[in-house]
Amino acid sequence: MKISEYYLPAEWERHEATWLGWPHNKEDWPGKFSPIPWVYAEIIRHISPGEKVRIFVEDKEHQKKAVRVLSSAGADSGNIEFYKLKTNRGWMRDSGPLFIKKKTGNETAVVNFRFNAWAKYDNFIKDEKLPSFISNKNNLEKIIPIHRERHVVLEGGSIDTNGCGTLITTEECLMDDSIQVRNAGFTKNDYEEVFSKYLGIKNTIWLGKGIAGDDTHGHVDDLCRFVNKDTVVLVSEKDESDINYIPLKENKEKLQDAKLHDGSQLNIIEIPMPSPVIFKGERLPASYANFYISNHAVLVPTFNDPYDREALGIIAELITDRPVIGIHSLDLVWGLGTLHCLTHEQPL
Repeated sequence: MKISEYYLPAEWERHEATWLGWPHNKEDWPGKFSPIPWVYAEIIRHISPGEKVRIFVEDKEHQKKAVRVLSSAGADSGNIEFYKLKTNRGWMRDSGPLFIKKKTGNETAVVNFRFNAWAKYDNFIKDEKLPSFISNKNNLEKIIPIHRERHVVLEGGSIDTNGCGTLITTEECLMDDSIQVRNAGFTKNDYEEVFSKYLGIKNTIWLGKGIAGDDTHGHVDDLCRFVNKDTVVLVSEKDESDINYIPLKENKEKLQDAKLHDGSQLNIIEIPMPSPVIFKGERLPASYANFYISNHAVLVPTFNDPYDREALGIIAELITDRPVIGIHSLDLVWGLGTLHCLTHEQPL
Protein backbone atom coordinates (compact mmCIF):
# COMPACT_ATOMS: atom_id res chain seq x y z
CA MET A 1 0.00 0.00 0.00
CA LYS A 2 1.02 3.63 -0.49
CA ILE A 3 0.69 5.49 2.79
CA SER A 4 0.42 8.76 0.86
CA GLU A 5 -3.01 7.65 -0.35
CA TYR A 6 -4.37 7.65 3.23
CA TYR A 7 -5.45 10.34 5.69
CA LEU A 8 -6.40 10.60 9.36
CA PRO A 9 -10.18 11.20 9.53
CA ALA A 10 -11.78 13.82 11.75
CA GLU A 11 -13.70 12.47 14.72
CA TRP A 12 -17.07 13.68 13.39
CA GLU A 13 -16.77 11.51 10.28
CA ARG A 14 -18.85 8.32 10.35
CA HIS A 15 -17.65 5.52 12.64
CA GLU A 16 -17.95 1.79 12.24
CA ALA A 17 -17.37 1.39 15.97
CA THR A 18 -16.06 2.85 19.21
CA TRP A 19 -13.48 0.86 21.19
CA LEU A 20 -13.52 0.86 25.00
CA GLY A 21 -11.91 -1.22 27.74
CA TRP A 22 -14.30 -2.23 30.53
CA PRO A 23 -12.75 -0.91 33.78
CA HIS A 24 -10.80 -3.35 35.94
CA ASN A 25 -7.68 -1.60 37.25
CA LYS A 26 -8.75 -0.22 40.62
CA GLU A 27 -5.42 1.61 40.94
CA ASP A 28 -6.63 4.05 38.28
CA TRP A 29 -9.45 5.17 40.60
CA PRO A 30 -8.15 4.42 44.10
CA GLY A 31 -10.99 4.52 46.60
CA LYS A 32 -13.49 5.56 43.91
CA PHE A 33 -13.77 2.53 41.66
CA SER A 34 -17.33 1.41 42.49
CA PRO A 35 -19.18 4.13 40.49
CA ILE A 36 -16.88 3.88 37.44
CA PRO A 37 -18.63 0.95 35.66
CA TRP A 38 -21.88 2.91 35.87
CA VAL A 39 -20.28 5.92 34.21
CA TYR A 40 -19.03 3.61 31.45
CA ALA A 41 -22.54 2.23 31.05
CA GLU A 42 -23.91 5.74 30.59
CA ILE A 43 -21.26 6.46 27.96
CA ILE A 44 -22.05 3.24 26.09
CA ARG A 45 -25.80 3.81 26.37
CA HIS A 46 -25.42 7.02 24.35
CA ILE A 47 -22.94 5.65 21.80
CA SER A 48 -24.57 2.29 21.00
CA PRO A 49 -27.66 3.65 19.17
CA GLY A 50 -25.39 4.96 16.40
CA GLU A 51 -22.53 2.49 16.05
CA LYS A 52 -20.97 -0.69 17.35
CA VAL A 53 -19.34 -0.50 20.76
CA ARG A 54 -16.42 -2.92 20.98
CA ILE A 55 -15.39 -3.61 24.56
CA PHE A 56 -12.28 -5.32 25.87
CA VAL A 57 -12.81 -7.56 28.90
CA GLU A 58 -10.34 -9.59 30.97
CA ASP A 59 -12.24 -12.90 30.98
CA LYS A 60 -15.73 -14.45 31.10
CA GLU A 61 -16.42 -13.27 34.63
CA HIS A 62 -15.40 -9.71 33.78
CA GLN A 63 -17.73 -9.82 30.77
CA LYS A 64 -20.63 -11.05 32.95
CA LYS A 65 -20.14 -8.07 35.27
CA ALA A 66 -20.16 -5.72 32.29
CA VAL A 67 -23.32 -7.28 30.85
CA ARG A 68 -25.15 -6.92 34.17
CA VAL A 69 -24.29 -3.23 34.49
CA LEU A 70 -25.04 -2.45 30.84
CA SER A 71 -28.36 -4.28 30.99
CA SER A 72 -29.38 -2.37 34.13
CA ALA A 73 -28.45 0.92 32.44
CA GLY A 74 -30.52 0.14 29.32
CA ALA A 75 -27.67 0.06 26.79
CA ASP A 76 -28.42 -1.34 23.33
CA SER A 77 -27.02 -4.87 23.68
CA GLY A 78 -27.53 -5.56 19.96
CA ASN A 79 -24.77 -3.09 19.12
CA ILE A 80 -22.27 -4.21 21.77
CA GLU A 81 -19.44 -6.68 21.11
CA PHE A 82 -16.98 -8.11 23.65
CA TYR A 83 -13.37 -9.07 23.03
CA LYS A 84 -11.30 -10.99 25.56
CA LEU A 85 -7.83 -9.49 25.95
CA LYS A 86 -6.05 -8.69 29.19
CA THR A 87 -5.00 -5.05 29.43
CA ASN A 88 -3.15 -2.90 31.94
CA ARG A 89 -5.59 0.00 31.76
CA GLY A 90 -8.55 1.18 29.72
CA TRP A 91 -7.31 4.43 28.16
CA MET A 92 -8.07 3.40 24.57
CA ARG A 93 -7.40 6.82 23.08
CA ASP A 94 -3.70 6.37 23.79
CA SER A 95 -3.03 2.63 23.79
CA GLY A 96 -5.18 1.84 20.76
CA PRO A 97 -4.02 2.33 17.15
CA LEU A 98 -4.75 5.31 14.94
CA PHE A 99 -7.06 4.42 12.04
CA ILE A 100 -6.31 5.93 8.65
CA LYS A 101 -8.57 5.80 5.59
CA LYS A 102 -7.89 5.79 1.89
CA LYS A 103 -8.72 9.12 0.26
CA THR A 104 -10.67 7.32 -2.44
CA GLY A 105 -12.57 4.12 -1.76
CA ASN A 106 -13.30 2.65 1.64
CA GLU A 107 -10.05 0.99 2.69
CA THR A 108 -8.87 1.39 6.29
CA ALA A 109 -5.51 0.61 7.89
CA VAL A 110 -4.12 0.98 11.40
CA VAL A 111 -0.99 2.86 12.40
CA ASN A 112 0.64 1.13 15.36
CA PHE A 113 2.51 3.89 17.17
CA ARG A 114 4.42 2.64 20.19
CA PHE A 115 2.71 3.09 23.55
CA ASN A 116 4.92 3.44 26.64
CA ALA A 117 2.33 4.58 29.21
CA TRP A 118 3.00 8.29 28.71
CA ALA A 119 6.71 7.75 29.53
CA LYS A 120 5.64 7.64 33.17
CA TYR A 121 4.48 4.16 34.23
CA ASP A 122 6.13 0.79 33.80
CA ASN A 123 3.06 -1.45 33.47
CA PHE A 124 2.07 -1.22 29.81
CA ILE A 125 3.20 -4.52 28.23
CA LYS A 126 -0.36 -5.84 27.88
CA ASP A 127 -1.61 -2.56 26.40
CA GLU A 128 1.07 -2.72 23.71
CA LYS A 129 -0.79 -5.70 22.20
CA LEU A 130 -3.96 -3.72 21.45
CA PRO A 131 -3.10 -2.44 17.93
CA SER A 132 -2.11 -5.91 16.68
CA PHE A 133 -5.23 -7.46 18.19
CA ILE A 134 -7.51 -4.86 16.61
CA SER A 135 -5.86 -5.07 13.19
CA ASN A 136 -6.07 -8.89 13.22
CA LYS A 137 -9.71 -8.99 14.32
CA ASN A 138 -10.71 -6.50 11.63
CA ASN A 139 -8.35 -7.84 8.93
CA LEU A 140 -6.74 -4.41 8.59
CA GLU A 141 -3.19 -3.78 7.47
CA LYS A 142 -0.96 -2.68 10.34
CA ILE A 143 1.70 -0.04 9.71
CA ILE A 144 4.65 0.43 12.07
CA PRO A 145 5.77 4.09 11.98
CA ILE A 146 9.58 4.22 11.90
CA HIS A 147 11.60 7.42 11.99
CA ARG A 148 15.32 7.80 12.58
CA GLU A 149 15.43 3.99 12.91
CA ARG A 150 13.02 4.08 15.86
CA HIS A 151 9.46 2.92 16.45
CA VAL A 152 7.78 6.29 17.08
CA VAL A 153 5.97 6.83 20.39
CA LEU A 154 2.68 8.75 20.08
CA GLU A 155 -0.63 8.76 21.93
CA GLY A 156 -3.96 9.54 20.30
CA GLY A 157 -4.76 12.15 22.95
CA SER A 158 -1.68 14.17 22.04
CA ILE A 159 -3.07 15.15 18.63
CA ASP A 160 -6.31 16.36 17.08
CA THR A 161 -7.16 16.79 13.38
CA ASN A 162 -9.75 18.38 11.13
CA GLY A 163 -9.57 15.55 8.59
CA CYS A 164 -8.37 17.99 5.94
CA GLY A 165 -4.64 17.92 6.61
CA THR A 166 -4.24 20.09 9.71
CA LEU A 167 -3.20 18.68 13.08
CA ILE A 168 -2.91 20.35 16.51
CA THR A 169 -0.51 19.23 19.23
CA THR A 170 1.50 20.72 22.11
CA GLU A 171 5.16 21.44 22.71
CA GLU A 172 4.82 20.40 26.35
CA CYS A 173 3.85 16.85 25.40
CA LEU A 174 6.10 16.16 22.43
CA MET A 175 9.04 18.56 22.76
CA ASP A 176 9.91 18.53 26.47
CA ASP A 177 13.35 16.93 26.81
CA SER A 178 13.32 16.27 30.57
CA ILE A 179 9.81 15.21 31.66
CA GLN A 180 7.95 12.21 30.18
CA VAL A 181 10.10 12.20 27.06
CA ARG A 182 8.43 10.30 24.19
CA ASN A 183 11.05 10.38 21.44
CA ALA A 184 14.35 11.72 22.73
CA GLY A 185 16.05 14.11 20.34
CA PHE A 186 13.08 14.54 17.98
CA THR A 187 12.63 18.03 16.57
CA LYS A 188 9.41 19.60 15.35
CA ASN A 189 10.54 18.75 11.82
CA ASP A 190 10.91 15.10 12.83
CA TYR A 191 7.35 14.99 14.15
CA GLU A 192 5.98 16.82 11.14
CA GLU A 193 7.68 14.31 8.82
CA VAL A 194 6.05 11.47 10.80
CA PHE A 195 2.63 13.18 10.70
CA SER A 196 2.97 13.74 6.95
CA LYS A 197 4.20 10.27 6.05
CA TYR A 198 1.91 8.16 8.24
CA LEU A 199 -1.19 10.34 8.84
CA GLY A 200 -1.44 12.46 5.67
CA ILE A 201 -0.94 15.70 7.61
CA LYS A 202 0.12 18.78 5.62
CA ASN A 203 0.10 21.36 8.38
CA THR A 204 0.89 21.16 12.10
CA ILE A 205 -0.15 23.78 14.65
CA TRP A 206 2.02 23.77 17.78
CA LEU A 207 0.48 25.00 21.01
CA GLY A 208 2.45 25.49 24.24
CA LYS A 209 1.39 23.95 27.55
CA GLY A 210 -1.58 21.77 28.42
CA ILE A 211 -3.77 22.18 31.49
CA ALA A 212 -2.77 21.81 35.13
CA GLY A 213 -3.21 18.34 36.61
CA ASP A 214 -2.74 16.55 33.28
CA ASP A 215 -0.97 13.27 34.02
CA THR A 216 0.08 12.96 30.36
CA HIS A 217 2.12 16.21 30.45
CA GLY A 218 0.26 18.24 27.88
CA HIS A 219 -2.29 16.26 25.85
CA VAL A 220 -4.16 18.49 23.45
CA ASP A 221 -7.51 16.72 23.96
CA ASP A 222 -7.89 18.50 27.32
CA LEU A 223 -7.02 21.81 25.72
CA CYS A 224 -8.11 22.44 22.14
CA ARG A 225 -10.30 20.45 19.75
CA PHE A 226 -11.56 20.76 16.20
CA VAL A 227 -15.35 20.82 15.87
CA ASN A 228 -15.35 21.30 12.09
CA LYS A 229 -12.73 21.73 9.39
CA ASP A 230 -11.95 25.37 10.23
CA THR A 231 -13.12 25.82 13.85
CA VAL A 232 -11.58 24.87 17.17
CA VAL A 233 -12.80 25.18 20.73
CA LEU A 234 -10.13 26.31 23.17
CA VAL A 235 -10.50 26.14 26.93
CA SER A 236 -10.17 29.49 28.65
CA GLU A 237 -9.60 30.50 32.28
CA LYS A 238 -11.13 33.77 33.55
CA ASP A 239 -9.50 33.73 36.98
CA GLU A 240 -6.16 35.53 36.66
CA SER A 241 -4.87 33.86 39.83
CA ASP A 242 -5.43 30.34 38.45
CA ILE A 243 -2.38 28.39 37.30
CA ASN A 244 -4.03 27.81 33.90
CA TYR A 245 -4.65 31.50 33.16
CA ILE A 246 -1.36 32.48 31.50
CA PRO A 247 -0.69 29.23 29.57
CA LEU A 248 -4.20 29.26 28.11
CA LYS A 249 -3.89 32.91 27.14
CA GLU A 250 -0.58 32.14 25.41
CA ASN A 251 -2.19 29.27 23.51
CA LYS A 252 -4.91 31.59 22.25
CA GLU A 253 -2.24 33.92 20.91
CA LYS A 254 -0.54 31.01 19.12
CA LEU A 255 -3.85 29.99 17.53
CA GLN A 256 -4.57 33.54 16.39
CA ASP A 257 -1.31 33.46 14.44
CA ALA A 258 -1.89 29.95 13.06
CA LYS A 259 -3.19 29.04 9.61
CA LEU A 260 -4.99 26.02 8.24
CA HIS A 261 -3.52 23.76 5.55
CA ASP A 262 -4.97 25.99 2.81
CA GLY A 263 -3.64 29.21 4.36
CA SER A 264 -6.99 30.33 5.75
CA GLN A 265 -7.58 31.61 9.28
CA LEU A 266 -8.82 29.46 12.12
CA ASN A 267 -12.10 30.22 13.86
CA ILE A 268 -11.38 30.12 17.61
CA ILE A 269 -14.26 29.64 20.03
CA GLU A 270 -13.45 29.77 23.73
CA ILE A 271 -15.15 27.49 26.23
CA PRO A 272 -14.73 27.92 29.98
CA MET A 273 -12.71 25.79 32.32
CA PRO A 274 -14.73 24.35 35.20
CA SER A 275 -13.82 25.46 38.70
CA PRO A 276 -10.74 23.56 39.94
CA VAL A 277 -11.55 19.95 40.83
CA ILE A 278 -9.49 18.86 43.83
CA PHE A 279 -9.54 15.38 45.35
CA LYS A 280 -7.23 14.25 48.16
CA GLY A 281 -5.26 17.45 47.69
CA GLU A 282 -4.60 16.82 44.00
CA ARG A 283 -5.64 19.10 41.12
CA LEU A 284 -7.41 16.93 38.54
CA PRO A 285 -7.48 17.54 34.74
CA ALA A 286 -11.15 18.48 34.54
CA SER A 287 -11.87 19.97 31.11
CA TYR A 288 -14.87 20.29 28.83
CA ALA A 289 -12.53 19.84 25.85
CA ASN A 290 -12.32 16.11 26.58
CA PHE A 291 -15.61 15.49 24.76
CA TYR A 292 -16.20 12.60 22.35
CA ILE A 293 -18.05 12.91 19.03
CA SER A 294 -19.87 9.63 18.31
CA ASN A 295 -22.27 8.98 15.44
CA HIS A 296 -25.30 9.36 17.67
CA ALA A 297 -24.28 12.14 20.06
CA VAL A 298 -21.53 14.39 21.34
CA LEU A 299 -20.69 13.36 24.90
CA VAL A 300 -19.27 16.14 27.09
CA PRO A 301 -17.83 15.66 30.59
CA THR A 302 -19.61 17.66 33.29
CA PHE A 303 -18.50 18.37 36.85
CA ASN A 304 -21.48 19.66 38.87
CA ASP A 305 -20.19 23.12 38.04
CA PRO A 306 -21.94 26.39 37.11
CA TYR A 307 -19.96 26.39 33.85
CA ASP A 308 -21.37 23.00 32.78
CA ARG A 309 -24.40 24.55 31.12
CA GLU A 310 -22.36 27.22 29.33
CA ALA A 311 -19.91 24.67 27.90
CA LEU A 312 -22.70 22.37 26.73
CA GLY A 313 -24.46 25.31 25.08
CA ILE A 314 -21.37 26.46 23.19
CA ILE A 315 -20.62 22.99 21.85
CA ALA A 316 -24.27 22.47 20.90
CA GLU A 317 -24.19 25.69 18.84
CA LEU A 318 -21.12 24.43 16.97
CA ILE A 319 -22.11 20.80 16.41
CA THR A 320 -25.74 20.82 15.33
CA ASP A 321 -26.17 17.49 13.50
CA ARG A 322 -26.40 15.34 16.66
CA PRO A 323 -27.43 15.98 20.28
CA VAL A 324 -24.91 17.21 22.84
CA ILE A 325 -25.19 15.26 26.10
CA GLY A 326 -23.45 15.85 29.41
CA ILE A 327 -21.90 12.87 31.20
CA HIS A 328 -21.25 13.29 34.93
CA SER A 329 -17.47 12.90 35.25
CA LEU A 330 -16.46 13.96 38.76
CA ASP A 331 -15.69 10.36 39.67
CA LEU A 332 -14.21 9.55 36.28
CA VAL A 333 -11.66 12.39 36.35
CA TRP A 334 -10.09 10.92 39.51
CA GLY A 335 -8.52 8.49 37.00
CA LEU A 336 -6.85 11.57 35.43
CA GLY A 337 -8.89 11.42 32.23
CA THR A 338 -12.50 11.43 31.04
CA LEU A 339 -14.55 10.68 27.93
CA HIS A 340 -12.17 11.27 25.04
CA CYS A 341 -9.32 9.51 26.85
CA LEU A 342 -11.41 6.34 27.27
CA THR A 343 -12.81 6.07 23.74
CA HIS A 344 -11.29 5.42 20.33
CA GLU A 345 -13.26 5.59 17.11
CA GLN A 346 -12.86 3.18 14.21
CA PRO A 347 -13.97 4.98 11.02
CA LEU A 348 -16.54 3.49 8.69
